[in-house]
Amino acid sequence: MRVGVLFGGRSAEHEISILSARYVAAMAAQRGHQVVLMAIDRWGRWWFDAMAERMLAEGPNVVPPPTRAITPSDRLPPWERLTEVDIVFPVLHGPFGEDGTVQGLLELAGVPYVGSGVTASAVAMDKAVAKSVFRAHGLPVLPYMVLSWADVARWPHATIADVEARLSYPVFVKPANLGSSVGISKVTCREALWPALAEAGKYDRKIIVEQGIEAREIEVSILGNDRPQASVPGEVIPGREWYDYQAKYEDKGTRLVIPAPLSEELALQVREMAVTAFRAIDGAGMARVDFLMDRRTGTVYINEVNTIPGFTPVSMYPKLWEASGMPGDELVDRLLHLGMERHGQSKNIEAHIVAETDQQPS
Repeated sequence: MRVGVLFGGRSAEHEISILSARYVAAMAAQRGHQVVLMAIDRWGRWWFDAMAERMLAEGPNVVPPPTRAITPSDRLPPWERLTEVDIVFPVLHGPFGEDGTVQGLLELAGVPYVGSGVTASAVAMDKAVAKSVFRAHGLPVLPYMVLSWADVARWPHATIADVEARLSYPVFVKPANLGSSVGISKVTCREALWPALAEAGKYDRKIIVEQGIEAREIEVSILGNDRPQASVPGEVIPGREWYDYQAKYEDKGTRLVIPAPLSEELALQVREMAVTAFRAIDGAGMARVDFLMDRRTGTVYINEVNTIPGFTPVSMYPKLWEASGMPGDELVDRLLHLGMERHGQSKNIEAHIVAETDQQPS
């Protein structure tokens, strides 16, 4: 197939997307697919051919900054470039890529793509909405609060008092819509709470404050459409106090333990919970489901679902499938075929609706 590997994007995870795209492009080519690079720079402009190749090889700084104001048309791709590929593999992390926006664009264009659709992408990206969906499906989540940055900025003292009345230190403060631990802070005292809220407010208008626990971090990879499968669980042991951005991508002391040292019963439990969470958001293709396990009680809480998980050399998603018997090139190939399968289902439904409409009396 001609595979459009779409990477970069306007989110704070731009550079992680480039690292992931290198892996996906290499694995797709290894399986004999023709890779067509599609890059989005930090300003939302689309690039192809030589510039996309340079971005993949050298990073985002090769792209010249805009010399004029960016217009809406600058942020739309040439349609003929989208339709020249058989399928698009989005490797965009965070807002404007993992949140359903690009998926909606591809749906409108009728272009097959890998991964979850608009609904699942949007729900999983918004941590507040996702937690509500998880709770509705009987999945345990830690106590949390959803705050508006506008209200926090207007009433900082009242906000701090409210957080302290409902939660106890430590707490984690997060932008509701982001990933890779960008903008997240662990707060252990009142003096650190306001700076953490202000930091999260830089990235989103909605903020999550979540109860902190002494936890083990367990992750499971999901693969499939209507019959999703779960990988063996893995455990992240951060080289720092908690699994922040530096621990994920820079600290060589962080260890990934695969399979996670869990009892057979607990491993089965988290795998089943991962599939339940994936189905709850109507996921498709792939996801990485993250859990927090209380070290004192052994209770497992779902943390989040990542519908476009990292594909960097240190990322859990491909490593867990490799440990489950599926090497990287086979995994990427399987995801491409799952994307085509999902697109075929959508086309059949669309054709049925058109046929039914044509039969209606005028």
